[in-house]
Amino acid sequence: MTTTQHDESVAISVRDLRQSYGSFEAVRGVSFTVSPGELFALLGTNGAGKTTTIETVVGFRRPTGGSVRVFGLDPFGQPAQLRPRVNAVLQRSGVFEELTVAETVELARDLAADPMGTAEVLAAVNLAEKAGIAVRRLSGGERRRLDLGLAILTRPEVLFLDEPTTGMDPEMRRETWQIIKDQVENGTAVVLTTHYLEEAERLADRLAIMHRGEVRVSGTLGEVVSAWGDRIGFRLPDNLRSQDLPRLPDAEAALDVRGGDPWAVYTVTGPDTARRTHRALAALFSWADEHFLTLERLEARPASLEDVFLSVAQGDLADLPER
Repeated sequence: MTTTQHDESVAISVRDLRQSYGSFEAVRGVSFTVSPGELFALLGTNGAGKTTTIETVVGFRRPTGGSVRVFGLDPFGQPAQLRPRVNAVLQRSGVFEELTVAETVELARDLAADPMGTAEVLAAVNLAEKAGIAVRRLSGGERRRLDLGLAILTRPEVLFLDEPTTGMDPEMRRETWQIIKDQVENGTAVVLTTHYLEEAERLADRLAIMHRGEVRVSGTLGEVVSAWGDRIGFRLPDNLRSQDLPRLPDAEAALDVRGGDPWAVYTVTGPDTARRTHRALAALFSWADEHFLTLERLEARPASLEDVFLSVAQGDLADLPER
């Protein structure tokens, strides 16, 4: 029998993780590592298996295959050696509605070995002014902020954040991002799941996108988006049909709809993408001049994380480089 080796200096190590429900394999060979002081974003389409993956890494489920280690230990059953070092913000919290915010923090402190002070926790998550308010009177975003406070109260070395900014307005979301950044800067290893792609772009040191139980792409944000090349787009003129669009060198054309308007979108890929994009633009300008067209709202930009995510969701994964 072969024993899987894990580096105990790595906060989280997941190797060929598999998780099945009867004959259905929800997670199929997922692998990743997270180091102290690093934020790893695990993204995925609906039903991709990311929640099952997180539940397994937290220790709620035993893997069907492969292995999971947190600081070199098997997290299944949340062993005593790991409990003080790991915490999580899950999608559903178990707080008591009638307690005040301060009382809720005090209750959590009673269950922790070396907790932060109540005032320190409330200040850290910007809830000091809500200390005397009953939990049931908090907004959805404020409740998520309280969940985050209860999680960082134990000064965890590993922190799992499952959709931590759901229900927050843009200002509160950005404030929460700074709270999360502070945890990472203090050396905490953070695993984040989110449907807000901008959140992953702003916070993640590395990320992975899951689809149908597998990690389809992973790496730094730059590594991930670079594989999808550049985008050239413009509003399709009223008198132009899609079949009238020109063929551009090193580019594939597609149609999109934005704000009810049809758009022509070209994807430019291949080595030396900047040179190829320049050549495609030159050809596009020549075509527009020949046809006396003005290309409204013309844009040329690198691929975004949203482009990558949508391509993964649609199964467009041909010829991607290994990461």
